[in-house]
Amino acid sequence: MSEQDQGAVRSRAATSEDGARRNRERPPAPEPLPHPVVDNHCHLDIADGDWLATADALAASAAVGVPRIVQIGCDLEGARWAVEAAATHDDLVAGVAIHPNDAAVLDEAGELDAALAEIERLAGAHEKVRAVGETGLDYFRTGPEGVAAQKRSFAFHVDLAKRLDRTLVIHDRDAHADVLDLLDAEGAPERWVMHCFSGDAAFARACLDRGAYLSFAGPVTFKKNDALREALRVAPQDRVLVETDAPYLTPHPYRGRPNASYLVPVTLRVMAETRGEDLGELCAAIDATTDRAFGGPWGSAAGRAAGNGR
Repeated sequence: MSEQDQGAVRSRAATSEDGARRNRERPPAPEPLPHPVVDNHCHLDIADGDWLATADALAASAAVGVPRIVQIGCDLEGARWAVEAAATHDDLVAGVAIHPNDAAVLDEAGELDAALAEIERLAGAHEKVRAVGETGLDYFRTGPEGVAAQKRSFAFHVDLAKRLDRTLVIHDRDAHADVLDLLDAEGAPERWVMHCFSGDAAFARACLDRGAYLSFAGPVTFKKNDALREALRVAPQDRVLVETDAPYLTPHPYRGRPNASYLVPVTLRVMAETRGEDLGELCAAIDATTDRAFGGPWGSAAGRAAGNGR
């Protein structure tokens, strides 16, 4: 394990409350995709059960047609790691931010302003930092007392993305209306992504009307999420992205087990079926859309050629 990876293995409070009862065995690799795609939201530095070292995670995902990843750092430790990882690995780019739940905690401790200043430094630290995120609002894990801090942090990140011409990556949990209200007030950047889109068709249309890219993760495969699948159907093909949010949100039928970028094909096959589209056509569209959403292509020629050969 590299020195970088030795410092990477950590857990966050967001892991499942019933972790002791979960099957911790890593799911098997799915059939490779017919065209490469990007996992546009992953946390390679966070352990949730069986952990994959970065090189192993990249090799496993490339083998099934996912040769490129956007590594998201959503606290100071993770943001620093994301910048270093993107600088080290050709097939990674980075996003940096303070997660809304962390923003509330840091504000209470009087440390939010210093943390945001460090995020601003990191966002401009390397050309492979393509995104500011994940930022946004989370009313599920933080109560009313933390809303003001979350909104202040979110507004800072929106402004930072615009000033540095970075893609804004938004975390939205139980806060749909307030997310859009803040974006309307601040003015959205040119490129912004609704990470792990969780709304219905009406909310999807409201986001699309404002220029959003909608990113779908494992929950779109869950049996009871018909409203989410309807949102996927109404999104134009050139506004659809795919992600894992690994190690979280593992797709059905592996829900609750450790997630990783190599499981993107499981989610994508459900997405193609839901939309009534050819899998290869949807993969090609998502690959091109991800490049547009994150400011242009990246990755080793060898890795992209390997994916294109599948």
